[in-house]
Amino acid sequence: MTDSPTKPIYLLAIDNGTQSVRALIFDQFGTEIAKARVPIEPYFSTQPSFAEQHADYYWQKLSEACQQLWQSCDIKPSQIAGVSLATQRYTMLCLDKDKKPLRPAIVWMDLRQGKPKNLGILGAVTSVIGMGDLVKEAQQKARCNWIAHHEPDIWRKTAYYVNLSAYLTDKLTGELIDSAGHVLGYLPYDYKARTWMSPKNPKWRLFSCRPEQMPKIVAPGQPLGTISAEAAAATGIAEGTPMIAAASDKACEALGSAGLATDTACLSFGTTATINTTSQDYIEVLKHMPAYTAAAPDYYNHEYMVYRGFWMVSWFKEQFAHYEQQLAKTQGVDTEKLLDEAVKDIPAGCMGLMMQPYWSPGVRHPGLEGKGALIGFSDVHTRAHVYRAILEGLAYELKLGFDTIERRTGKRIKHLRVSGGGSQSDSAMQLTADIFGMPTYRPHTFEASGLGAAINCAVGLGIYPDHLTATEAMTRVGDEFLPIAKNVDLYQRLYNEVYLKMYERLQPLYFSIQKITGYPPL
Repeated sequence: MTDSPTKPIYLLAIDNGTQSVRALIFDQFGTEIAKARVPIEPYFSTQPSFAEQHADYYWQKLSEACQQLWQSCDIKPSQIAGVSLATQRYTMLCLDKDKKPLRPAIVWMDLRQGKPKNLGILGAVTSVIGMGDLVKEAQQKARCNWIAHHEPDIWRKTAYYVNLSAYLTDKLTGELIDSAGHVLGYLPYDYKARTWMSPKNPKWRLFSCRPEQMPKIVAPGQPLGTISAEAAAATGIAEGTPMIAAASDKACEALGSAGLATDTACLSFGTTATINTTSQDYIEVLKHMPAYTAAAPDYYNHEYMVYRGFWMVSWFKEQFAHYEQQLAKTQGVDTEKLLDEAVKDIPAGCMGLMMQPYWSPGVRHPGLEGKGALIGFSDVHTRAHVYRAILEGLAYELKLGFDTIERRTGKRIKHLRVSGGGSQSDSAMQLTADIFGMPTYRPHTFEASGLGAAINCAVGLGIYPDHLTATEAMTRVGDEFLPIAKNVDLYQRLYNEVYLKMYERLQPLYFSIQKITGYPPL
């Protein structure tokens, strides 16, 4: 370290997630010093399956969070050594030549599909080698293809096609630059090499975007620029403060939860629920699904995703927990706290109620026909049973991801860390320990994604020589949840004898539902 261990060094981490933006101050030992949280509206929808949000709205809420931070703590902006940013993934923007948004951002939850381009000989070749359907899917899901086809005037004016992270970095520094750790989605990106594909690569033909529209990218921990005068006026961050590249919220969350230990998995109980391991080996956990760029140079995240995972908890609260919401207001507590208390009285296995958490189509599993399922329902079940069944279903699916990662990587996972909003539930933590059959730990801070960004900031400023040293100094475990033997046995049978068979048995019915109703549109 370049400074005395006794002298505090303050790092500002900005975490722009799906449901809120948080401005956090950490010291060089990973201790959370101060925090401000501003809720955000995840998206608005002008058509079914669309999810959009105004780019300026994100900037406004980021600025608001920073301003609230300074008002809520004694740390002065001049004391901040550096800034790093983590954002939601694959929320894409079209910018004109002056870097102004041309249309609302297409948010990661958007399910629209574009029209595949005519690839000529390349299309014939991909069909011959059995990649035709995969190429078609990539073309359909690429947002740039949809915009180019449906909004050609907008696309003609698009000088830059960027992630939300690049847009916010430009707003903060005046430089349109991004971290490779933020690049994810249907883009001409070489995941193994962690850079944009060569302009001569034929895969560019799958997409309407061009090399010159892509922002410059650097590795996590590298400098992005300094806070501009305009950004300082909006956010209160001191002008000239260095900004260091971090990574996406999930990548930063894995880094802040589990560090770089290859035998440790990070479960993220967030809007999208995921399980991640981190390694220097590039391995595709699901066929044709890349290993994502991690929040540390030369590392990859092996990820299994439950699309809109803990979004289901928010959905349940909004649709069925009105009584708890009102009671929570009178008691001055969170609604989740009351639901958590109710769940504690429900036995493991939910008295036969089982939830398959396919709230909406995933990236690869299940397919577009997949739907959620609640089976085993009887008159003994209450709202609390349904709530617990949701938590158990998410844990079952993440256990499937655990098994898949172990099988594909050939490496045993020995430790579990759980972060994200759902990790604040003791009931969710305990049933996770029981379903996985192993001790489960929270990180020492709930703000694991922000901590991952702060780790990158510390490395970029030279406080630590590398990410491994930084994670050893700045990450540690918090609360421990030990598996209960009788619950482990029960969950193991339910997982193997019921859950693993649900999708296969229900899939034909999902196809019939889709064929009859036309929903979800394929």
